[in-house]
Amino acid sequence: MTTVRGKSAVDGPPVRHSALRSSIGLIIAKGAQTGSGFAFWVVAAHAASDREVGLTTAAVSAVLICAQLAVLGAGSAVIVSVGRGEPPARVLDAAFAIVGVASTVLALGYLVLQLTAAPDTASTSVLFWLMFLVAAVTGTMGTVLDQALVALGRGASATLRYTMGGGVSLGAAALVAWLAHPAAADLLMACWTLGTALTCIVGVIQLRRLVGYRPRPSLHPARGRPLLMLGIPNQLLTLTERAPGLVLPLLLAHMVSPEAAAYWYPAWMMAWAAYTAPMLMGIVQFSEGVRDPGRLVSTTWATLRWSLAIGGLGAVVLIVFARPLLHLLGDRYADASAGALRWLAAGVVAYAVLQAYNAVCRARGRYVEAITVGVVLAAALCISALSAAGSGPSAMALTWLVVLSIGALVVGIRLIAVLRRVKQEVR
Repeated sequence: MTTVRGKSAVDGPPVRHSALRSSIGLIIAKGAQTGSGFAFWVVAAHAASDREVGLTTAAVSAVLICAQLAVLGAGSAVIVSVGRGEPPARVLDAAFAIVGVASTVLALGYLVLQLTAAPDTASTSVLFWLMFLVAAVTGTMGTVLDQALVALGRGASATLRYTMGGGVSLGAAALVAWLAHPAAADLLMACWTLGTALTCIVGVIQLRRLVGYRPRPSLHPARGRPLLMLGIPNQLLTLTERAPGLVLPLLLAHMVSPEAAAYWYPAWMMAWAAYTAPMLMGIVQFSEGVRDPGRLVSTTWATLRWSLAIGGLGAVVLIVFARPLLHLLGDRYADASAGALRWLAAGVVAYAVLQAYNAVCRARGRYVEAITVGVVLAAALCISALSAAGSGPSAMALTWLVVLSIGALVVGIRLIAVLRRVKQEVR
């Protein structure tokens, strides 16, 4: 059988899974990623000094920021374009070309900027620079792959690739801890990058099996311009959601101390495990809202209920077992960060409301409103948390929770009003 470019590798279009199945599969995948990531930092904490761990967490945060910036909303644009019936191959070729160039430029720019602005904490290791570049490019492409497979109704396929990637990173870190104790930051970064690269490679293989896709990146303006017009507004909105969590470890490492970043990051990383449920549910909600606008109201309430149920369960586990979980990193982490983890985990309810609101705004094209709200909330979160940094991670997290809850109350009221209007339009 011959595969036609842009068509499925099998007869007819790929079979879509239900929105709930895609959501649950994505959550399991991110749970596997977070679990293996936590285990990675447990091994790293025992394999290296607090300073090396702090520098690595700052580098990982920088990679995630570069990836978040470089994606340029391409993943969301893929969801919209595929949802409208455009050929997946053409859309993906343009998306991969755009994010590949953007992530390379941003990663190199960050490394040069760090070397100039913060030479005391910047790495000059060739291995570190190479791993940073690879992680930024493959991490950005992985984001596009995630959302492309959601658009195709196969979000659950993420479970395999994130499990494999996380397992490889953890295994590499364990090997380094055994052979190179105490480990340097560049070796820890290499271990983390291996998993990110493998996750991307497996995703490309999954796309090929599903729709016969073979990557042929193209920067042709006729393909890239429409994608950017769809993607950039979504990108700006996503940045308002993710920037506070990504920026704070960097600010702590370079403005307070690497040790402060080392104590904050594990608490945030574990809390993010609970936050991923609303975030991933929101992506599927957005995708379904584009495909079937008439069911946006029912989809939103169903998604919010599941977000609160799954995210809330994760938050309860983190609150109850905060100290034992952090104790795996060492007594000093448990003493410094247990309170912070509990406060951050409690924020999952507010975060679920925010994600539901943003997903509705994406599906309805209400970007200016959502971006404005997001910028104000993101700035308030960062400023308030940094102002409390001198009092320790717990004070930072409590301040974070208060500000996030106030923001959720405001957008929750607005969400109800928007959905009422949508319901009237459908009638």
